[in-house]
Amino acid sequence: MRRALRWFRDLPLRSRLALLVATAVTVAVAAVAAACWFITQGVLTSQLDNRLRNQAASSASEEYANVLFRTCRSPNPEPIRLPGNTPLTQVVFPDGSVCANPRSAQLQVEQSDIAVANRLRDHALHTTTDSAGVERRVYTQSAQISGLGPQGRVAVSIAVPMSDVTTPLNKLAIVLLVVSGIGVIGAGAAGLWVARTGLRPVDQLTGTVEHVARTEDLTVRIPVEGEDEIARLSRSFNAMTAALASSRDRQSQLIADAGHELRTPLTSLRTNIELLARSEETGRAIPPADRKALMASVKAQMTELASLIGDLQELSRPDAVREGPLEVVAFHDIARVALERARLRGPELEIRAELAPWYVRAEAASLERAIVNVLDNAVKFSPPHGTVEVVLDRGTLTVRDQGPGIPADELPHVFERFWRSPSARSLPGSGLGLSIVARTVQHAGGTIALGAAPDGGGTVATIRLPGAPTPPPGDVTGA
Repeated sequence: MRRALRWFRDLPLRSRLALLVATAVTVAVAAVAAACWFITQGVLTSQLDNRLRNQAASSASEEYANVLFRTCRSPNPEPIRLPGNTPLTQVVFPDGSVCANPRSAQLQVEQSDIAVANRLRDHALHTTTDSAGVERRVYTQSAQISGLGPQGRVAVSIAVPMSDVTTPLNKLAIVLLVVSGIGVIGAGAAGLWVARTGLRPVDQLTGTVEHVARTEDLTVRIPVEGEDEIARLSRSFNAMTAALASSRDRQSQLIADAGHELRTPLTSLRTNIELLARSEETGRAIPPADRKALMASVKAQMTELASLIGDLQELSRPDAVREGPLEVVAFHDIARVALERARLRGPELEIRAELAPWYVRAEAASLERAIVNVLDNAVKFSPPHGTVEVVLDRGTLTVRDQGPGIPADELPHVFERFWRSPSARSLPGSGLGLSIVARTVQHAGGTIALGAAPDGGGTVATIRLPGAPTPPPGDVTGA
């Protein structure tokens, strides 16, 4: 059995479908043929029984029983002929003895025949084999022989060959067998054709997948026709390849942008180090002021390079790794810590803050870094001795600076990776900060937007986060 199942599983899908169709049709045809055969057998047997009853009605008369008795007792008996067909007849006495024509075959006496002769039953109907080996249908009915008194109670058995039933049934069986065989063969061929036709889209899909695996060409698409399962599978495959192509394009763009962004600090760092190395090799000392400026430039480039590498690592991690588990934290406390860091980076600026208590569900470290990035942009673009206003009210954090603002045509691009405004390209930064901020806020279920300040110029960054249940007293979560 296991070998058969293993062999079946090893077959191609179209062969399995054709085999299953052929098997199902075979079972159905066999069931119909068997039902037809048994029904026909019942009808023919019933007709034969009715014919025997009609013939037995005439044999049950006293006159016919006497003739039959005298004939079987005669030294030269003649065959007894009943109307219609010529059946085999014999007289059965109550003790089980038989009076029959010695020139004809003898019927085997059954207990039911003796019971009819003894008037225990009205009639008996059964199938038996005579002394000549012929299968016969026997009908036995009680009769009376005159002149014998009570001993004249007998039974008369009439039998006809079962060939009247078996011969048509055999012919029918041959016909059903031939028709069933043709039906099964036709069903197998039809199943194979249906399997090939139905699996043709699957063959196309398989060929396309093999082509993509071989060539890595993600621009290939499968034609979609209809609304069936194959069409849904084709649409899903096309959507998958489109998503993979888009992901690969973004990955290539990320690598290209990263290489471009890394080239600038590396080039500057290399130039400064070469100047320091040439000074050591030639023995020409660099003036102290120039050397101090050169070392400051090297330190700044190293800081920028480290920041850029950290941002790239942050973006390269999967979402599940980049963001920790969400927990209820105090939005106002995180914003207050970020403000302290921002004041250290812009000591000459005035930073005003109004932070109302608000609890959110987020990852504390990532949220703090996101707020720090927003505040860094405000500090970076604020004029000297400018003012940065920070307000947290019912889950909405607004950060407003008094800088030059962002042109309207540049606002749709501010959250793209490595995108930097032309006016900000001279300032330090990698163009990844706002992209990381947007991902962090979205992970916490919130939104972020940048826009022009309603009056007085500058830019307003707005972060909205849904509230979370306030921690119970004594819970240090988010503290």
